[in-house]
Amino acid sequence: MSLPIIERPPARPRLPEWLRVQLPAGRAQAVFNLTDTAVHGNSLHTVCEEARCPNVHECWSQGTATFMIAGQSCTRGCRFCSVETIKTPPPPDADEPRRLADAVARLQIEHVVITVVNRDDLPDDGAAHYRACVDAVHAARPATTIELLSSDLSGNWAALSALLQGAPLDVFAHNVECAPRLDREVRDPRATFALSLDVLRRAKRLRPDIATKSSLMVGLGETDDEVIDALRQLRAADVDLLTVGQYLAPGRPGTRFLPVNRYVEPAQFATWERTAIDLGFRGVAAGPLVRSSYRAGELLAEARRSGSK
Repeated sequence: MSLPIIERPPARPRLPEWLRVQLPAGRAQAVFNLTDTAVHGNSLHTVCEEARCPNVHECWSQGTATFMIAGQSCTRGCRFCSVETIKTPPPPDADEPRRLADAVARLQIEHVVITVVNRDDLPDDGAAHYRACVDAVHAARPATTIELLSSDLSGNWAALSALLQGAPLDVFAHNVECAPRLDREVRDPRATFALSLDVLRRAKRLRPDIATKSSLMVGLGETDDEVIDALRQLRAADVDLLTVGQYLAPGRPGTRFLPVNRYVEPAQFATWERTAIDLGFRGVAAGPLVRSSYRAGELLAEARRSGSK
């Protein structure tokens, strides 16, 4: 009698040494626990958890978190993202702005990053709810600088104007995610590099006083030359701040998530960072574990220092 063959999912490839992370201990662990309590005690979502960010322990142990608003599910299905996709999510929670503001105030956060899920199901693509959250945080803690990592709003320029005009924002961010050639493979069909560039360009025209920011993932099949070309296009759109990081598949091989094409060595990230600075970006963070909100407050401070010179 032969035994049945059990097929096991392929194991993830071993990560390079430079992608290992350290867990918090001592006082850092205590701060991590405080952040965890403030987030979950207010029934909030964070992109740190939903997107399985490798820096969650580092950031939470410093009392910072990137809050994700407008729901726990997204109307788009990008192949790099672990956030659940659903065509018609529940309506945004009207009490979320208050709870978010309470968490920011309790943690005494100096710079908060608010990211969003796409809400293609709403007439304004979620802009009014995004704005309500920004306004509530500012009212509760005016000294906190606020960074909004926005969706592309489906190119709804009236919604973008309503979101930005008069908003107490310090940074408006929107991620291009990958080199243009890889759009169809990596991102939801409704998202494109060209549309993302247009969002960033129009945001700067609407609010030239606000720093604009974008992020690029590598390890998805792009060439080094395509990375440089993407940086040039972003700078031509007057983007001020830039992050470049390694793509890490959020699920096992064989799932809907794209596999990692290559692990880029730290020296190459350092080269791209120098190139970006030479192109005129006011603040740049590039490295294997860098994500769009990684040390965001420090990047804004760097940009302000460079602007004052």
